[in-house]
Amino acid sequence: MSDMQDTAAQYFSGREEKRKHAFSGIWGDELHAVFKDVAPYYDVASNVASLGMCRTWRGKFLSAVDLKPGDEVLDVCAGTNAVGIGLLKRQPAARVTAMDRSQEMQDVGQQIARKNGVEIKSVVGDVHKLPFPDNSFDVATLQWASRHLQIVDVFSEVFRVLKPGGRFHHHDMLRPENPVVQSLYSTYLKGCVSATALIFGSGAKARSCRNYFVEAIEMFYSSREITELLEHVGFSPVTAEDAIGGVMANHRATKP
Repeated sequence: MSDMQDTAAQYFSGREEKRKHAFSGIWGDELHAVFKDVAPYYDVASNVASLGMCRTWRGKFLSAVDLKPGDEVLDVCAGTNAVGIGLLKRQPAARVTAMDRSQEMQDVGQQIARKNGVEIKSVVGDVHKLPFPDNSFDVATLQWASRHLQIVDVFSEVFRVLKPGGRFHHHDMLRPENPVVQSLYSTYLKGCVSATALIFGSGAKARSCRNYFVEAIEMFYSSREITELLEHVGFSPVTAEDAIGGVMANHRATKP
């Protein structure tokens, strides 16, 4: 390992340890209970919380996915299968496997998939240890979930299960590098999380995690750091398209 690689490994390892120390309790049963609670109205609530932009951002993300007939696709943290359904509508000859920790989210996702006339294979389990052989997939996607994960481990697993030449498409809410943007963003998040919980009558677990959803982003990575992290685990090339001052970004990474 070169000095530069060793420095990157130490940096990301240290950052991940801090995130794990801060959130490991919430990442366990608490967050699982939150998604169990919100599963029936998750998609609608996300659109409300984003002031209607969630659907637009997802559409842009989907349009950037390089998808060919017959491609094997892994949708990591698939939730209610919005990404998989969107991809299959665009390329019906692809095959999508959805993996998520929440059975409740996947139950809703399977119902929505059937209503849309598409078939998605569902796997419920821990995305930090993907239950697939090396070099299994042509495409992997991950949207709206990275800030809740030990992301170096997940990115490394995605790299492992992709075939050489496989494409990884990633999108999430990120930590803006501009401190003014970050302050405004945090203020907005606190308000919209509380308002959304009130509108949809979220349970106690969801309401109690209001501060977590803000702090998770404040301790997460910037778009530039996500690029560096993807390169660190082996992807090359990596490209990024930032939005709204670095509040979120689309990343595309290729396994050599």
